[in-house]
Amino acid sequence: MNERDDQEAGLRARLVDVGVELVATRGVQALTLREIARRAGVSHGAPRRYFPTHVSLLSAIARRGFGELAVEVGKAVGEGPDEDARARLRALSRAYLGFAVTHRGMFELMFRHDLLESDRLGLRETSLPLFDVLAGLVAEARPASGAGARVVAGALWANLHGIAQLWGWGSLRLATGAEDVEALLDAALDAHLGPEAS
Repeated sequence: MNERDDQEAGLRARLVDVGVELVATRGVQALTLREIARRAGVSHGAPRRYFPTHVSLLSAIARRGFGELAVEVGKAVGEGPDEDARARLRALSRAYLGFAVTHRGMFELMFRHDLLESDRLGLRETSLPLFDVLAGLVAEARPASGAGARVVAGALWANLHGIAQLWGWGSLRLATGAEDVEALLDAALDAHLGPEAS
């Protein structure tokens, strides 16, 4: 790679870095090309040299979020290799909900496929392995399930995502009176995996 290529890669990364910071501090609505360019210290047309569309830049920013979530999920699931699949699913679920709370803007962006190009910039390659981990743990926890593991995993994911969104908005706390998400998490796991064996 020559010096020009290094500069190009550096500016491309800087645009994504600025977008990551912007979504963390001001949310998805702040992610305009003009604002990202301004904060990166380049002309408002410069991002188009590296990202032909606004959607491609948003996708690159979301890919960074999926990478961070993958690290969190890997730590959570990898911490207890001697634990059963249900315990690892609980750990994965806590990591997912924790990421949603601490990275609210990024979490919102990552799942807005109406705003993203999931088939470009490696976004699918970054996001689908996370679902594969979830589906694998569901298959392990429910080996005799009538429904396919991927369908059950999809339903569990939708339930967890709903908990994350509604908890972040304050709706679940208000409706249930719960002080934390643990009871909701247990109910979601019971609903999709069956009651925990005693």
